[in-house]
Amino acid sequence: MVFGVDAQGRRTDTTRILGTIAVVVGLLITVIGLATDSTPAKGYFFAGLLVIVGMGLRLEAAITDRR
Repeated sequence: MVFGVDAQGRRTDTTRILGTIAVVVGLLITVIGLATDSTPAKGYFFAGLLVIVGMGLRLEAAITDRR
């Protein structure tokens, strides 16, 4: 058991980590797609959604952490 970390802090950390993973995966899909020229438009759309959702999750974690 970790002392000094409450449930709210763990949720905020989890949200921040998931947001970071979503942004990194979205950018990775885009970079690999641009390098190979084999990614359809749907792949770029999915990558864009991942980046937008990831940024939203990180923003939510930042707002929640201020409280």
